[in-house]
Amino acid sequence: MENKAAVTVLAALAQETRLAIFRLLVPLGAQGMTVGRIGETLSLAPATLSFHLKELTHANLIVARQEGRYIHYSANYATMSELLGFMTENCCQMAGDAPPSPPACCG
Repeated sequence: MENKAAVTVLAALAQETRLAIFRLLVPLGAQGMTVGRIGETLSLAPATLSFHLKELTHANLIVARQEGRYIHYSANYATMSELLGFMTENCCQMAGDAPPSPPACCG
C-alpha cells in the first residue's frame, strides 16, 4: 500500500460513525449486512448512513453487492490486510526483533 492510499483509508476510519460501521461489518464476513440493518443497528438516519457508506466505499474499505432489492455491504478484507501490513512492515526493525507474520483475516 502506498502512503497516499493509506492516508485515504485512515482518514475514512478517523470518524466515529464510519469506524463503527466498519467494525460492525468486519466480523460478518462476506455475508455482510443490508443497508437497513446497518442503520437500525447503529441508529443512523438514512441520509447520514448513505454519506458514510459512500466515504467507506470510496476508501475501498467496504464493498456493496445487490441481492434482489437489497444492498448488502461487507468489509473489504484485502484493503484491511494491506493497511495492517503497511502499518507493521517496519515493526521492530530497530530493536533487531523478527517482524511479525503478515496479518491474516477471514477474507
